[in-house]
Amino acid sequence: MDNYILISTLNDFIFCPYSIYLHNVYMETDESIYYATPQVRGKIAHTGIDKKTYSPRNDCITALPVFSDKYGLLGKIDLFKVAEKKLIERKYQLKQIFRGQIYQLWAQYFCMQEMGYNIESLAFYEISTNKMHPIDIPTQEDEKEFSDFITKFRNYNPSDSITVIARKCQHCIYNNLCDKAEVENVYQ
Repeated sequence: MDNYILISTLNDFIFCPYSIYLHNVYMETDESIYYATPQVRGKIAHTGIDKKTYSPRNDCITALPVFSDKYGLLGKIDLFKVAEKKLIERKYQLKQIFRGQIYQLWAQYFCMQEMGYNIESLAFYEISTNKMHPIDIPTQEDEKEFSDFITKFRNYNPSDSITVIARKCQHCIYNNLCDKAEVENVYQ
């Protein structure tokens, strides 16, 4: 499983492919070196899922390890409501839903399908507002888009030049550690 892509990195890759490289370089270091307030808040909000204390109900599956041989993916889901056949990705705050976040949810969906689960609906749950945001089940065209994205991810070379986008760099948790960032981090 060395060549498997972590589902959690899909949104990061869209944000900045180089951040995946930086994450791998710094992953054995103290997270406080690069984690900003949003990451700390999200990690705390995720505790109930990770420790499987979110719900005592038998029809709620949390933190289920999932994988896909077809796409070479692995990760964990947040929540699957068995009776509703609903897969839910929990986020602390969603000012906007980015394509990378949708790819993460689709990845979980494709993994669970391959593992034999029947899923009829997808959603993001926003913890801070207690709101559910439904997401359409991916179409064949969506699956092609997703497959092309996975190919792009696999073919990325960190030595390739990247497009530096100041507004993104300002919000990147690796900004202070990045040799490509040209702006100050907003979390200073």
